[in-house]
Amino acid sequence: MRFSKIFDDEINDTVAKLLILTCIMGASVFFIMIPLYDVLCDALGINGKTADTAYITTTTEVDINRNVEIQFVTQNNAEMPWSFEPSTTIVSVNPGALNDTFFIAANETNKYMVGQAIPSVSPSRAAQYFHKTECFCFVSQPLNAGERVDMPLRYIVDQDLPQDIKTITLSYTLFDVTGDL
Repeated sequence: MRFSKIFDDEINDTVAKLLILTCIMGASVFFIMIPLYDVLCDALGINGKTADTAYITTTTEVDINRNVEIQFVTQNNAEMPWSFEPSTTIVSVNPGALNDTFFIAANETNKYMVGQAIPSVSPSRAAQYFHKTECFCFVSQPLNAGERVDMPLRYIVDQDLPQDIKTITLSYTLFDVTGDL
């Protein structure tokens, strides 16, 4: 009888230690993996992240002999009930030129909500050449019930964009951040 009690205590101790270790490992994933992912993406030049602050323009010449097609794509996160779309889906721009467009968001619910758009650029290596000087994605967008807004985007495609990149896709995903504020 005494042997089985010792054996049970050892099993309980082992199970408790394994559970604690599992919890620590699980929690560390949330604190370590996100920064590690960002570092790897930066090192490998992948992910298509754009800057989250305005690009400061410098005087540059416009390359009128080159055209780059810009495609605008929008989507909503599953929990976001707003309508969200670009005013135009495709434009042709000259590298070095300052360009303007806008996106349309409408809160079609009967309550106040706040949205946040997260951008991504494809191909990912084009992200470093796509400069936003003004973007609705820099700040959250509060809208009252039934309200509609035109949200501006001002951007420059850098003249140093590799010659083999002929099309850039700028994609925005809209999230409901009402509860996060």
